[in-house]
Amino acid sequence: MCGIAGVVSSQGRLPLASIVDATLERLCHRGPDDLGYVASRGRSVHLGRRWSQPEFDPEVVLLHRRLSILDTSEAGWQPMKSRDGRFYLVFNGEIYNFIELREELEREGETFHSRSDTEVLIAALRRWGTAATMPRLTGMFAFALLDVETRMLLLARDPFGIKPLYFTPTEDGFVFASEIKALLRLPGVGRQIDANRAYDYIRYAVTDRGTRTLLDSVEQLPGAHYMEVPLDHPRQRRTVRYWDVDQTAKSELSFDAAARELRDRFVHSVRLHLRSDVPVGAALSGGLDSSAIVSTMRHVEGDRLDLHTFSYIAGDDAVNEEPYVDIVAKRNRVTSHKVRLAAGDLRRDVDKLIAAQDEPFGSTTIYAQYRVFQLAKEAGITVMLDGQGADELLGGYHYYISARIGSLLRGGRFLRAARLARNATRLPGENASRTTANSVMRLLAGGAAFVAPRALHGLGRRIVGRDLFPSYLDAAWLRAHDVKPAALHYQPGSRNIFRNSLYETLTATSLPFLLRYEDRNSMAFSIESRVPFLTSDLANFVLSLPDHYLVSDEGTTKNVFRAAMRGIVPDEILDRRDKIGFSTPERTWMTSLRDWTVATLTSDTARAIPLFDHKAMLETWNRIDRGEVAYDRAVWRWCNFIRWVEINGVQF
Repeated sequence: MCGIAGVVSSQGRLPLASIVDATLERLCHRGPDDLGYVASRGRSVHLGRRWSQPEFDPEVVLLHRRLSILDTSEAGWQPMKSRDGRFYLVFNGEIYNFIELREELEREGETFHSRSDTEVLIAALRRWGTAATMPRLTGMFAFALLDVETRMLLLARDPFGIKPLYFTPTEDGFVFASEIKALLRLPGVGRQIDANRAYDYIRYAVTDRGTRTLLDSVEQLPGAHYMEVPLDHPRQRRTVRYWDVDQTAKSELSFDAAARELRDRFVHSVRLHLRSDVPVGAALSGGLDSSAIVSTMRHVEGDRLDLHTFSYIAGDDAVNEEPYVDIVAKRNRVTSHKVRLAAGDLRRDVDKLIAAQDEPFGSTTIYAQYRVFQLAKEAGITVMLDGQGADELLGGYHYYISARIGSLLRGGRFLRAARLARNATRLPGENASRTTANSVMRLLAGGAAFVAPRALHGLGRRIVGRDLFPSYLDAAWLRAHDVKPAALHYQPGSRNIFRNSLYETLTATSLPFLLRYEDRNSMAFSIESRVPFLTSDLANFVLSLPDHYLVSDEGTTKNVFRAAMRGIVPDEILDRRDKIGFSTPERTWMTSLRDWTVATLTSDTARAIPLFDHKAMLETWNRIDRGEVAYDRAVWRWCNFIRWVEINGVQF
């Protein structure tokens, strides 16, 4: 895991000493073990660690910070050049199947001088070309490849966008970086707000949707895409999608056969994700996904693995999963590490957390994850495995039950829909009216792409245009900046609402912001977090299975995966039907941190943000504080946004 950045400038007259040093410093947490750069003009190339001005004015500079995971020796240093000197690569991430790819390349005559996946990647791109190489990679990555012969810069991102890559076209070139905070150190990058994205965040807690960010000048390369940037004409860049989930594939496997096949594929994925030359641990919440990863790690490695797990333990008994954490820890003979949090902890770390995340985030649950990675860092762990992506891939959230009911209704299978709705009422946290109402609303709306239960509250009012500009937002300013309010998430979908929901949450809505949270929280402590559920192989297989293999007619989510893990994961975990996840007492924290909340909401920065109706915002908070109305999660979003604006010098 590493940090990368780069500058393309047709002028070639940049203050490179300050740019290089400042950018590498901003990326230090992503790669504290080493650093390097390559500067070029034509076929003149200069490589080094600390910047020294070459004899020419560079037109391209690529920067790298290294976190050493595979082949920690000097042989894995970056930027790495191909053996013929044509290509130069800066690479962030891991190619898990690099051993198999290296063996294939060796059969074709390639030779290697390191044990790193970076050398395998540059050899594959040189021999096979971009279009043929990208679909063959199993991993999480973002990289930049400079071809000095064709004068082309290639940027690429893994199929799910696990690893980040941001860019900005400038007046005379192009800049990119792993994080926005590093990108802001490069020339030509503005700090002007994107009003539409700001509205989406404040109103709906939505970020990381599509290519746009909260900064108007900053974009991100989508997952499963690569971009070709001609050095002579950077504005004529070309973006190509190299992978997508095959939504047409239909498996004919029986349920039992599908469970066996899924088990084999998942075990293989975990085995690949365990490849490392440094210690590997795992996040463990006590839920099915993290428990499956921990149990499979022990299943694959046996007693050879010194397995450490790291868990956040909630203080509220209603959401405390510690008993399940202990079951998994004891069964798998792990060294268990736990962290408990209080409001004062959040107050101490909140600015560091906001700075680490680069953009605002939806709730304080992100802090729990942040502290889990800090705990792993303190224990000397460099690589962590995590269950991110399983809910989106396998239909794990309870609202997928609503989506499936909607699909059955749209298909005219009313009795089956009624049976599923009836069974869903018996699930913890569900009730008949919510499940049925959600399903009907999905059907009437034409198929919701992604609808969490909270987003459905008051849907009728939002559809007719009320409440889209709450009192705490300045509607006049938003309209002046061409923000058109809309009932977010409700869009026409395919006949199969369930499939449409899975695809959208996996590729466009839920998962992208969860992956951003995980990447920034882990890299804040120089930890590589791996997500074994997110491979193209697993996704294509799972999404070829019949709907009821994922969400059964009895209302069992992740139905086939539960069957697949029987005998590996403790039955007490597999038989759970509740859904908790990371849950922090946000209302309690925000009210107990009253002084900080009030100071933030009444700060000069808050008063200067034209997006807010400041008077109405304070009135809303005061009513919440007095207990006159229920806590609104928008309070956290206000505070988060205000601090983010101040920390990053955002302009309006």
